[in-house]
Amino acid sequence: MASSSNPSNGGAGDSDTIEKTTRIDFNEPLKITRTRTIPTEGSASSPPERQQQQPAISEKAVDGGAEDKGKKAGVKDKTLDITEHLFPIEEIASRHGTRVDLLKPGSSFGLSSEVAAQRLIENGPNILAPPKQISPFMKFFHCLTSLFNLLLILAGILNYILLAIDPKNNKVNTYLGAILIIVAFLNALIEFYQAQKSAAVLQSFLNLMPQRCNVVRDGKVISIPAADLVLGDIVFARMGDKIPADVMIFACTDMKVDNSSLTGESDPQDRNPVNEHKNPLEASNLAFNGSLIINGEGYGLVIRTGDNTVLGQIAGLTAGEDSGKSPLSREIDDFVKIIASIAITTAIVFFLIGYFAVYRSKGSSGISSTLNFAVGVFVAWVPEGLPATVTMLLTIAAKRMASQNVLVKDLTGVETLGAITLLATDKTGTLTRNQMTVTNIWSSNTMYSAFRSAANAGNPFDSTSPGIPEVLAISALCSRAKFDRTDVPIPERQVLGDATESGLTRFAAANIGNFDDMNDLYPKVFEVPFNSENKWAMTIHDKSHDHGRFTLLMKGAPERILRLCSTILINGSAISLTAEHAKSYEEMYALMASKGHRVLAFAQMLLPDDQYPDDYVFDKEKKNYPTSNLCFVGLISLEDPPKHGVREAIGRCRSAGIRVMMVTGDHPLTAEAIGRKINLVLSDTKDIVAKSRGCSVEEVGDDEYDAVVIHGEQIDSLTEQDWDLIFSKPEIIFARTSPKHKLQIVKHAQALGHIVGVTGDGVNDSPALKKADLGIAMNISGSDVSKEAAAMILLDDNFASTVRGIEEGRLIFTNLKKSIQYTITHSMPEVIPNLLYVIASIPLPISAMLILVIDLGFELCISLSFAWDKPESEAGLMKLPPRKPVTPASIERRRRLATRALPPIIDPESGEQVKPTFMANFQHDFKALFTRIYWREKFENTEDEILVDAGLLSWAYLEVGIIETIGALVVFFVFLYKDGNLTPAQAVQWQKDDKFSSQSPPENQELLAKAQSLFYLSIMIMQLFNMFACKTKYRLPFGRYMFSNVRSFIGAAFGCALGFFVVYCPGLPVVFGTSNDTPFVYLLIAFAFGIFILFYVSIRQLVLRRLRPTTLNDEIIGLNMVPTIKTIFSRTKSIQRTT
Repeated sequence: MASSSNPSNGGAGDSDTIEKTTRIDFNEPLKITRTRTIPTEGSASSPPERQQQQPAISEKAVDGGAEDKGKKAGVKDKTLDITEHLFPIEEIASRHGTRVDLLKPGSSFGLSSEVAAQRLIENGPNILAPPKQISPFMKFFHCLTSLFNLLLILAGILNYILLAIDPKNNKVNTYLGAILIIVAFLNALIEFYQAQKSAAVLQSFLNLMPQRCNVVRDGKVISIPAADLVLGDIVFARMGDKIPADVMIFACTDMKVDNSSLTGESDPQDRNPVNEHKNPLEASNLAFNGSLIINGEGYGLVIRTGDNTVLGQIAGLTAGEDSGKSPLSREIDDFVKIIASIAITTAIVFFLIGYFAVYRSKGSSGISSTLNFAVGVFVAWVPEGLPATVTMLLTIAAKRMASQNVLVKDLTGVETLGAITLLATDKTGTLTRNQMTVTNIWSSNTMYSAFRSAANAGNPFDSTSPGIPEVLAISALCSRAKFDRTDVPIPERQVLGDATESGLTRFAAANIGNFDDMNDLYPKVFEVPFNSENKWAMTIHDKSHDHGRFTLLMKGAPERILRLCSTILINGSAISLTAEHAKSYEEMYALMASKGHRVLAFAQMLLPDDQYPDDYVFDKEKKNYPTSNLCFVGLISLEDPPKHGVREAIGRCRSAGIRVMMVTGDHPLTAEAIGRKINLVLSDTKDIVAKSRGCSVEEVGDDEYDAVVIHGEQIDSLTEQDWDLIFSKPEIIFARTSPKHKLQIVKHAQALGHIVGVTGDGVNDSPALKKADLGIAMNISGSDVSKEAAAMILLDDNFASTVRGIEEGRLIFTNLKKSIQYTITHSMPEVIPNLLYVIASIPLPISAMLILVIDLGFELCISLSFAWDKPESEAGLMKLPPRKPVTPASIERRRRLATRALPPIIDPESGEQVKPTFMANFQHDFKALFTRIYWREKFENTEDEILVDAGLLSWAYLEVGIIETIGALVVFFVFLYKDGNLTPAQAVQWQKDDKFSSQSPPENQELLAKAQSLFYLSIMIMQLFNMFACKTKYRLPFGRYMFSNVRSFIGAAFGCALGFFVVYCPGLPVVFGTSNDTPFVYLLIAFAFGIFILFYVSIRQLVLRRLRPTTLNDEIIGLNMVPTIKTIFSRTKSIQRTT
């Protein structure tokens, strides 16, 4: 079949003009998987059966594209050209070689099976390209090559190098090297296992069932998998179906679609073949892949499939975004870099000192001994068990969160949720249920609340009150919505229909005892569906009354319904509608609308049998039905109510210092109305301030208001100063936003230093979910695309779970910090003796093997127990500010640091920004080390709390670490003095004389083994006291709280058992260099030092409490923490059902 040229390929000149004005710009650059240009119809290179293929994707370089032929296009502005909605359906059908019957769409021929099969081969299936998967091997390799694991592997390799140099004296290195390398692999294995486990759980939540659709091919309607759809297919879809591809509607009946997943617009959208909009997203004759038909049915011609659909393009935005490393990952990396730098530097420096000062005269054996010492120092600095501790603590926290219906895909996301400073949340389906619910009824001049709540004005609802039975009857009968089944209780049913009628149906069903029989008792004999011209819907039923057989029921826009009425129902009687009644109506209407509710009016007419006898036939074309002199029954208001717990959740977030803002595709007034109900907006906006002052908006100063509502149309024109002003406000709403806008909002917030969390459930939320520091998707109502993009999933779709997650995240950060503080404290008792061994020639107090036993033995058992520590006070964590608050000072500092960063390079040909190379960054950072300003900024005081800060390092390396070192050395030398009659000076001389070497007498070796065993056990005992000292930050390390975590004692018991096992178990001294005859009495000294640690820490706490008092968040005035309703059905429980 002949057809005109495809406009997207430059056919007609006028179509080129249209194309430029209607192009959807999703983002720059847009990720498109299939970008080959398809020859236009009739070209020589295009055989007939291949003439109708995917429209070409326009690719123009930013600097002119085709005009600069000599340049390689670097940055592309890839856009999807949708112009079909501007052309007659006959022309579009002709392009795709499809035969369409506009009068009888069901009799259309469509495509032939042969052509469809050929196109499927050429264009591929109608599916979204799955996200790029990383092979399990590469995932494991990535885990293995973390900096910490590389340090362990390096230390293991060095041990084997030493073994190769001197096998005789370094036999123990056989075990040391193997243990270090095995630990690295175990760390990687634990991290890899957790990642794979999370990925498997996520996969089980994705919609794996293949969608099917009805398509017209060869003149027959057949059911095929949606993946087999091709361009030019004719699709038939009805209420309850999902649109399987982007289609152009050419025939439909009362068709409405739900685009909320794509656009965030909660209102149902009418669809019909006549279109008056240029913007494709607003075109009434286009329906997009993934949209749900909530009313009617229709036929559409497939114009886009797979990744080229609007759904595919939005999903494609996620491929170009990366949230980067989490704050915790960055801080752990920084800590590892510090430890690595100290360990390597110390090992090298003391290798040189040891060789030139001590071992130089010993030749090659001196080099071996010095290397052995250097490796020992290196191993002593590196806390080998820390990666496993961090991973296990995060795993335990993730399991706790999973029990609270929060699935964490990335372990570090557990802590990120606790660190967020800004939570950007979608409205529809996230804060609200996306389910309209009746709130108030006004009838017989009386306002009723649909449920008993202090937040809703009006009398308690009673289904027998005057006017209410009529309202319920109209809600039940004048409707196209219906339940999917009737064999289960009403709360368990799904409603098929648009959101408003669904809300009315549920309301009526909950209050009419014989609801399921209503349509049989009062059958519908005539109907005029709702349309945009009338703005009302009318049904006539076989419902007898005193004056006849038929009853007319009507609902619709209040102002339209009132015009059709001449009477009003008061206490069961129709009386004349007076000006006073009209005034009452206006007041009630204004009151309901001011709350952001959707308001409908109800009317009825008892048709008299003298005008409408029993055999009367109503006819749409003749319009032989009454549309005037109706009886006004009342008003009813509906809202998409907040989900259970949302109000309290947002209140708790704000009390915790987290800024919560709404980013929605809905109308600004609707968004603001919801925001005011859920603690998101408490203050006045600029407009409200202007009205209250009686002045113009321009006269209101920026410091006079705290709430802003930004329309999506304003976002593209915002300057940096505008963004700064917006984010300086505590209450923010972005309305009518596109996926591109949501992405911009997240990026601008991150540029100011915010740790951004984004919650959403729709496809339109997925780019922002991917870019955010932590994307949070909904499991039940969320799309597969949003679940893939997010780092966390709320399994029960309960926004309140986010608050529990924030509290858990803050707790795990606190516990992780305690665990690290405890773990690295033992580094000084390991490092300093090794240094003294070379510098002062003391006998070696602890061997490298015992260092590993400390790190991977009892320390691991005890450090893991911190995962179960409770908060020091019930609500303390949620009263503290975020650990990295965003303030004007922090923003200024961030921008100042950004000016010193290496700027990106601009490619001269494409104009594309190219990131500096690794070497360029290294040179830049290395030069900065020698500038005064670098070190001044490095030690600049900030409000940030990081995982390993100066206070923690001071505790571990300068305070408690030194106390433990002194205590262990005292035990070591006291034993040598008491059992070996060696003063410290004599012990040093023995060491210089090699009287403790492997060639020395056995009794000397046994003496050193006992001393080393005591040193090892002393560290363990003092670390037990340090465990309790590390538990508290805001209170003294005594009292009931110290016993709140039973697992601390279990961990301590296991750790001590392991420690004593290493020393006293027969046979193990051969491996660990310990002695089974080690006297226990000397450990009393270690107990004394442990008690001193608790005393010192108590004094330290009191001093710090006075010098740096804890700052809590300011109380927010006006927060409403009254619990919200639990579910939509709990509202109806307070409603009296009629029988």
